[in-house]
Amino acid sequence: MLATYVSRATLVPVLFKPCVTVLLRGRWSSTVAQSKVWESPDEAVKDVKSGDVLLCGGFGLAGVPDTLLAALAKRKDVTKLTGVSNNAGAGDSGLGKLFNTKQIDKVVASYPGGNKAFEALYLKGEVSLELCPQGTLVERLRAHAAGIPAFFTPTGASTAVEDGSIPTRYNEGGFANGVKIPGIKKESREFGGRKYIMEPAIAGDVAFIRAWKVDEVGNCVFRYTQQNFSTVMAKNAKLTIVEADQIVPTGSLSPNAIHVPGIYVDRVVQSTAPKQIEHIKLAPSPSSSGEQSTLSAEKEFAQKMRHRTAKRAAKELKDGFYVNLGIGIPTLIPAYLEPGVRVWLQSENGILGMGPYPTAEQVDPDLINAGKETVTLLPGASVFDSSESFAMIRGGHVDLSILGAMQVSQGGDIANFMIPGKLVKGIGGAMDLVSNPDQTKVIVVMEHCAKDGSPKILKECTLPLTGARTVSQIITELAVFDVDRKNGHLELVELQEGVTLEEVRAKTGCNFKVRSNLSKL
Repeated sequence: MLATYVSRATLVPVLFKPCVTVLLRGRWSSTVAQSKVWESPDEAVKDVKSGDVLLCGGFGLAGVPDTLLAALAKRKDVTKLTGVSNNAGAGDSGLGKLFNTKQIDKVVASYPGGNKAFEALYLKGEVSLELCPQGTLVERLRAHAAGIPAFFTPTGASTAVEDGSIPTRYNEGGFANGVKIPGIKKESREFGGRKYIMEPAIAGDVAFIRAWKVDEVGNCVFRYTQQNFSTVMAKNAKLTIVEADQIVPTGSLSPNAIHVPGIYVDRVVQSTAPKQIEHIKLAPSPSSSGEQSTLSAEKEFAQKMRHRTAKRAAKELKDGFYVNLGIGIPTLIPAYLEPGVRVWLQSENGILGMGPYPTAEQVDPDLINAGKETVTLLPGASVFDSSESFAMIRGGHVDLSILGAMQVSQGGDIANFMIPGKLVKGIGGAMDLVSNPDQTKVIVVMEHCAKDGSPKILKECTLPLTGARTVSQIITELAVFDVDRKNGHLELVELQEGVTLEEVRAKTGCNFKVRSNLSKL
């Protein structure tokens, strides 16, 4: 490679053709930059081979490298791939493209349940799944990129992730025929009186990434929530291929703006796949407030109860709090904030300062929340990748985490991610969000009973745990409970309007104390 000697601590102008002056500092400096741009996606993916571990960037449908995936889907000779991604794709997008062509044998993912076809294949024993908490997944990817073989995390301790009870693969015929490949049991240790489990790094053979602007030497800039898993995946793989919304000349990107330096990127192609949105959610228009509901009486009552729960939960948000809201009932809470209370909403896919749903004119496919819904940003907001997001969460920098649940125990255990043999939505970010309950208060908002009328507040959870002794408060349409996590006790502190103590006792599956000055809302 052509190089120029420069004496130490001097600054020398060097002329090139065409006439561009480049200032070089140091003893040896490269003077020739070879373009990494490939004309054809088909050519760019030609070195992917059967059995490779394929890292696929994206979250929901945001930042998904569909141009590269479409090119690989043409190569039917490439099979037995292990796909690593937050999601398992959807329809003909993301890893869904490679499921449709039967090229994937195993998935390592956090939330694969958005792809019903994949969920069915897993439950029938036709594909393997390593289910991994979202923050752990991105950290396992980051670790390998940084040369770290494993690490300890509190996420997943005392759950099915630690004991390996989530099957990797069922026998042919599915759940009823038993487990073919068991889950992976994790080593645990205590540090500072807390339990942690060891997670191994994930090494990728190939990474497919989609970025906003990429220059000819591979420097990448992402747009809004396009970053997600893409930055760490780009740094991880032996071969990193980036499809760019815009390919720009070398030197046209500000060095201050680079998210992924070109040293990590091997090939760049032009993205041609259209951007898609999984859930377009719009702000209600002023005219819609007076429209008559088309819901049945039963559904309208259920909606009213959900709003009642959200309204009570809003009282727990104090001015200046940093808050993470899960999907479902938690998303209703901002509408009921008390006057003068302003909070910073954090979304685990990489937003701090999330705003309301957009108008039709504001919809942006690169700006979504953790529920894959369209959102806006407030003044002062920031965006970042998933690794940064979960550092905030695990590190206890978020004041309050509010999420839904299938079950909660009297000691604060929570179960909200799967029903064995029936439902495999995935862990998502929930295990991380409850991993530091001493620093981040965890509140569960949910219906008091399941659809069949059975209690969801129990002495012990019967479903796989999301977290052990993590919940500090439970809010339902009937009541509010405080949880003594240390001693495993539940205390009823408030009754919702029109609710009696007898009704709460009848619909709660465990004993509980009653506060002497029990209040009614």
